[in-house]
Amino acid sequence: MKYANLGKTDIKVSKVCVGCMSFGKAGSMHDWTLDEAASDRVIGHALDLGINFFDTANGYSAGTSEEYLGKAIKNHTSRDKVVISSKVYFNPGRLSKEAINREIDGTLTRLGTDYLDLYLIHRFDYDTPIEETMAALDHLVKIGKVRAIGASAMYGYQFYNMQLAARDHGWTQFSAMENHYNLLYREDEHELIPICKQMGVSLMPYSPLAAGRLARPNWDANTLRSRTDRVARGKYDHTKKYDLQITKRVNELAEKYGVQMSQIALAWQWAKGVTAPIIGATKASHFDSAAAALDVKLTDEDIAYLEEPYLPHKIVGAIDHNPAEGVMLLDEDLK
Repeated sequence: MKYANLGKTDIKVSKVCVGCMSFGKAGSMHDWTLDEAASDRVIGHALDLGINFFDTANGYSAGTSEEYLGKAIKNHTSRDKVVISSKVYFNPGRLSKEAINREIDGTLTRLGTDYLDLYLIHRFDYDTPIEETMAALDHLVKIGKVRAIGASAMYGYQFYNMQLAARDHGWTQFSAMENHYNLLYREDEHELIPICKQMGVSLMPYSPLAAGRLARPNWDANTLRSRTDRVARGKYDHTKKYDLQITKRVNELAEKYGVQMSQIALAWQWAKGVTAPIIGATKASHFDSAAAALDVKLTDEDIAYLEEPYLPHKIVGAIDHNPAEGVMLLDEDLK
């Protein structure tokens, strides 16, 4: 396994991050999540590979994702050997001071720890002043409940304004950005990603394999997730006829180098300066593949070939307004 610093901090994270949306009580958010025993096995295998970075959220599977992760870590390793990230936003009060102080305590309790390595705001909150949110996050760092902070999908100007507010007040600035980024969705290359690189902020994209569409030659798969994941359909199926050209090229390069398609897609991420793509896996073998992808090196010609068919997409990730309270799954295809 290879490691890198998270932003400008001294926190060392593996170049592969475990996405914990795959863990939790089935039916509480998704139908395809792993139960506690299966989650424990997958998390233990990731740790055996040297992966130390785990990303969850307060709203994943009604909090059971955090619970399963916390128990698995206790079963397999010591707390100081792992980097745990969780998120706040899809909760009453969004990113208000009161909500942040309440939600961090709930997260720490479910994880069974007294501190969080990385606390991310899950989206931009249109109802709470930026200064209130950044001051509340800074307070968590100062009292030792959180080591570093970050943000998730939002518009570049929003992230920039929040960073400036923190800088101008002497508060803790963001060290990480968890945005939507893969070969089928590259809209953040216009603004958000350049801002992050300018500010020394680590990129830890979610959905690096486009919910499996960059991991197989066929767009759909006969799996429980593929059949029931309405969010993935909402994010990707509208541009299927264009994006199939990209998946075809991923497959061509995979055959050329004798590797898996997923490994080509992940190698592209690291070549683009990503610190740790988030792998949401339901099988331990998926982490074997992701770890091995670190040895796949793409040429400049390979990268240009993969990127050439891309066409602009509608924004998926950043939101224009706060959703109704209680809504967790965005971009759903309800057909």
